[in-house]
Amino acid sequence: MYRAGVIVPEASQNAAAVADHYDELDPVYRRVWGEHVHHGLWATGRETPTEAVEALVDTVGDRLRLAPGEACVDIGCGYGSTARRLAATRRVRVTGVTLSAEQARYAAAHPAAGVDIHLRDWLVNGLTAASARAAWAIESSEHMVDKPGFFAEAHRVLSPGGRFVVCAWLAETGASGWKVRHLLEPICREGRLPSMGTREEYEAMARAAGFTIADYEDVSNRVARTWTICARRLVTALAVDRETRRLALRGRNRIFMLTIPRLILAYRTGAMRYGILTLSKTAGNGVPEGQG
Repeated sequence: MYRAGVIVPEASQNAAAVADHYDELDPVYRRVWGEHVHHGLWATGRETPTEAVEALVDTVGDRLRLAPGEACVDIGCGYGSTARRLAATRRVRVTGVTLSAEQARYAAAHPAAGVDIHLRDWLVNGLTAASARAAWAIESSEHMVDKPGFFAEAHRVLSPGGRFVVCAWLAETGASGWKVRHLLEPICREGRLPSMGTREEYEAMARAAGFTIADYEDVSNRVARTWTICARRLVTALAVDRETRRLALRGRNRIFMLTIPRLILAYRTGAMRYGILTLSKTAGNGVPEGQG
């Protein structure tokens, strides 16, 4: 379906479905892509996948202008890899939240100084208001049932002058009917995304929550190769790994493995975009930090 700029899957998705998706496919995600459950960002095209995923993390850190000692929040932290890297390289303190028990278990088994991972829903996160200086959400906003609530909670948890970076799968503005029917709606349904918004919708929700838009960059062309690499690795895993084959044939979430070709085509046709949105919460003097 296509409602007021947002793609909504025909079968509704909720937080429990998202958690089940990541819990069941945990071995596949880590085998096919590793402990960073997000796209890579290529600058030259010669980077390895590991270098590319770390480049995306470092880009987020740069846009947040992280300073040593700052309290940060990683919204939808996955296995905690982004939190661990930024805690180590920027010397910040990170609280991460994930819906997946398997991801939280992995994070607990790989502790790091300055990193604290919690199994909880961001929409009912229980964090103290104005307790963080910076927050980021790398490919987790897509899984939020209440996207306005996602932005509102980030605004509540950030202190005045705080910064927020969102890396998001976005729908092409004005996507044609066939792109919605054959690419975007199935990607949402098969990937357990309650909805997929456009750039304009994300910016409108951010402003409604009280944020100022500091920057937006479309990096679709620099992240798209993630899925061709995943496709090759998945084919190899299916050939050599019994657990991957079992999940592909009988798993509850096996359909997601079949949506990888859709993701490749969605990027190639422009139906899906990848945006990095940088936001700021107004400081005590009523203007965004750095503009006073």
